[in-house]
Amino acid sequence: MPVVVCMWYYHSMKVAVSVPEDLFESAESLGKRLGVSRSHLYATALAEFLAKHKGRKTTDQLNRVYAEEEAHIEKPLRRLQARAIGGESW
Repeated sequence: MPVVVCMWYYHSMKVAVSVPEDLFESAESLGKRLGVSRSHLYATALAEFLAKHKGRKTTDQLNRVYAEEEAHIEKPLRRLQARAIGGESW
């Protein structure tokens, strides 16, 4: 059986959290089905949640920048772009 090492899971810290009973039972069931420990399941779920929200922060920052700048492409550049993509369907 191959050994799987999660690079972000080297150091651990114990925490206590309260979750609704139905969520806990669903997590227990999923952990058993996947064959992973409760700690691994919760750490993986938290890591995915944090990664998702990190992307949102970047998107929010880009939206603020572009909201301040006028979006305008000059006609010669638009023509060159249209010629470059040709008749490709998107």
